[in-house]
Amino acid sequence: MAAVSTTDPRLRALAHPVRLRMLSLLWSAPLSAAALARELAISHALASQHLRRLDAAGLVELADVRARRGGRERRYRAVRGPWLTEQQEGQPLLAESLARNLLDRVAHRAPGTAGVTTDAELWVSPDAWAAARRRLQAIMTELHDAAQPPHAPGTVRVGATLMAFEMTDPPPAAED
Repeated sequence: MAAVSTTDPRLRALAHPVRLRMLSLLWSAPLSAAALARELAISHALASQHLRRLDAAGLVELADVRARRGGRERRYRAVRGPWLTEQQEGQPLLAESLARNLLDRVAHRAPGTAGVTTDAELWVSPDAWAAARRRLQAIMTELHDAAQPPHAPGTVRVGATLMAFEMTDPPPAAED
């Protein structure tokens, strides 16, 4: 996936599906590169590389350093903020990353469990759109606030991807 050099560094960091997943995992609890590597089934070196990119973009911060097996384990947490919502520039990069994560998550959907799937391209009043945006943001905030560390007892793994936005009018259809 090619990144545009003028795109905000935070968006470029988020535009990679693995880093987007890392940020989701780091939202609920501080984790080390080794823990992220195990959770994402990637190498420790690759997890460290992606974590450094998130750190350089200001999306994660060092939470603590612990002694572990004669060494030091650095654990990071997500810096809370509306990183995805506020970005307008480079949206195709972010949409591609979200779509890849959605495809990966669908492959792990638990059979026979309830979920919500919807799609829409609608015309609504500005007031209805503003109210819906607030409710959608509140729902995602509620889920993020309820997030527990990976595999915490009494939890279920949930995938949620949301991208809702106002669109421009399509160009008029060409007449034959």
